[in-house]
Amino acid sequence: MKPIRIFISSVQKEFAEERAAVRQYLQSDPLLRRFFDLFLFEDLPAADRRADAVYLEEVADCNLYVGLFGNAYGFEDESGVSPTEHEFNRATEMGKPRLIYVKGADDKVRHPKMRALVRRAGSELIRRRFNASASLMPAIYASLVDYLVENRLINVSPFDASACLKATVDDLDADAMTAFIREARYARNFPLPEGTAPKELLTHLNLIEEGHPTHAAILLFGFKPQRFVPSSEVKCAHFHGTEVVKPIPSYQTYKGTVFKLVDQAIDFVMSKIDARVGTRSQSAKAPVTYEIPRDVVAEAIVNAVAHREYTSNGSVQVMLFADRLEITNPGRLPQSLTLASLRRPHNSVPHNPLIAQPLYLAQYIERMGTGTGDMIRLCREAGLAEPEFSIRDGFVATIWRSTSGKTSGKTSGKTSGKRLGKTAGAIVNEMRENPQVTIPELAKMLNLSERAIELQINKLRTSTIIARIGPAKGGQWRVLE
Repeated sequence: MKPIRIFISSVQKEFAEERAAVRQYLQSDPLLRRFFDLFLFEDLPAADRRADAVYLEEVADCNLYVGLFGNAYGFEDESGVSPTEHEFNRATEMGKPRLIYVKGADDKVRHPKMRALVRRAGSELIRRRFNASASLMPAIYASLVDYLVENRLINVSPFDASACLKATVDDLDADAMTAFIREARYARNFPLPEGTAPKELLTHLNLIEEGHPTHAAILLFGFKPQRFVPSSEVKCAHFHGTEVVKPIPSYQTYKGTVFKLVDQAIDFVMSKIDARVGTRSQSAKAPVTYEIPRDVVAEAIVNAVAHREYTSNGSVQVMLFADRLEITNPGRLPQSLTLASLRRPHNSVPHNPLIAQPLYLAQYIERMGTGTGDMIRLCREAGLAEPEFSIRDGFVATIWRSTSGKTSGKTSGKTSGKRLGKTAGAIVNEMRENPQVTIPELAKMLNLSERAIELQINKLRTSTIIARIGPAKGGQWRVLE
């Protein structure tokens, strides 16, 4: 299939960041990169041709025109018209599909000619407003998916963008939407006023489809989201040991919007872990320091809720053990990301962008693409081992508690031998040096039967001195002392 050519029109200097972000987003998204090819004037090599001729030819050759309108009007030719307006005129004359995104809500600060162009575009087609790249990307994503659906290039919309056909706007909480607008205006300078009607907010956030709220709208603002998406609940459990053992001492299943799910799951964890209360020497309120920083717990939980696969029957699971916190979601990494790339700066490729955007606007997500890096940094600063990320029955984030701190091999080796006995101490020391060591290897090394090694390991696990991470094959040992 021939790629669908997109022409990005804007004042280049004003929108340098957004133009680069759109390119990066289209190249990294697994769906959009299959269909779309982007033209940016700055990507052209130097050539002996008039610039205005080149960009107008590209408008003529494109399949889709995307206009980013801001405050600046741009360079004016002898007739007083800028390249941006020439490009809009050519796309209009040739009947090209046009998508217009207007930056900012205050039209008074715009150049008079840009203000007129914004008004003119608004009279001819629907335009979207945005404040930053973080809110622009989901809007472009939704529009491009709509284009693919309308042209029968894909048969099914992404789950978050598809209509929840059994729901109506009456299934949404208008008060919750008003509270969201208030919070988003305060936190992110959201352009819509507090009195905005629910349907207008839904339209602005691309949360309404064919007259029905989308699944994202139900999950964000529904009175009873689990009535329509039963698996969207979060299950939380607290175990006193290092393994899943019944009966479970503390177990909760939380329901509600994604905002409530995140809040409830965070509260569950923070109420179970150790906390240290400081003095009031600095302020009237005594500071509280948790063994796992709250921002680490929040980041892991909000990522699980935002990026999970909602078509799965599985739910997000938050399990607190004596040595670790494990958060599992029925999701997967985008093709452009690996487990290794999560440990360094990387592009943000949200699995559910129409859910991720409101979470960002309400300040549940701080910055796109930095969450796992922040978790690693904060754990280091708190003296904890770095979080681990793995793929098992979904995506798993493991955050180690303070009881799992590592000690040097020489010192801990001597201590283990004296306190545990010769055999148990030798097993612990070998596991510290070689976490993948097997029971047959230990038996051969210590000249003991495999049954004798198994008995020693069972005692060590019962005493929470060691733990097994992962499956019997392919997993590893972790020394907890």
